Amino acid sequence: MLQLPGAPAFSAFRLQKLCEQVRRQAPTVSDLRAHFVHFVDLEQALGNEAQRVLEQLLGSQAGESRPADGQVSLWVVPRIGTISPWSSKATDIAHNCGLQQVRRIERGIRYDLVLTQGNGLDAAARDAVLPLLHDRMTESVLSDTGDAQLIFRQAEPAPLASVDILGGGRAALERANAELGLALSDDEIDYLLESFRTLGRNPNDIELMMFAQANSEHCRHKIFNAGWIIDGTPQDDTLFNMIRASHAASPGGVLSAYHDNAAVIEGHRARRFLP
Repeated sequence: MLQLPGAPAFSAFRLQKLCEQVRRQAPTVSDLRAHFVHFVDLEQALGNEAQRVLEQLLGSQAGESRPADGQVSLWVVPRIGTISPWSSKATDIAHNCGLQQVRRIERGIRYDLVLTQGNGLDAAARDAVLPLLHDRMTESVLSDTGDAQLIFRQAEPAPLASVDILGGGRAALERANAELGLALSDDEIDYLLESFRTLGRNPNDIELMMFAQANSEHCRHKIFNAGWIIDGTPQDDTLFNMIRASHAASPGGVLSAYHDNAAVIEGHRARRFLP
């Protein structure tokens, strides 16, 4: 794996604002620096010319230094086990520039926290600062740049697993619901129990995961489309109707809205360049 340092990750104004937020959580931090770091997974080593092209594409700058005394460095990278949208596009561009040796490129941010005292950041301060530096839903934090190899780790597919509801009943399905993070409601659990008992077999984990996704709030909007009552009085509109109200009140320029999670607005005629 190749690591190439990049440009500053933020403007001076934005970095100063972030530094002030960090100081409020960790007063021992006197300064904050942030630079992009590019991680390149290679099929084979690059020649001098290919290396030059890659560095030019990524805007690579001076070599990355090790953390100095009184400084703690953290690397925020795409969540381990995922491929970021930036990576997909950057890798395609590298291939189109003739860099077929590149298997994949990912980008992270190196944060250098300069401390006023001591050579470390205690656990409490670190836990308070991390939410300011990364989104735990889409990013991971590394304490050592050597751990960046994890970004490109290929995990073996897990074997198919069965959930024994015929033997374990509702408790087995409730346990799978918690362990797999399915977020099934009580009525959905009842439905699955009845359905698979009728079929006379146990469900596998893939079937349960697919059911959970297809019937999730994101897909079905069950809560947003449900009727609701306040102090015994049924309300006229669902939550989703309240969201749609803005379009109903001002539909001008909108060709389609709230259809298949998409919308289409009117455009205008324009010329385009075709080389």
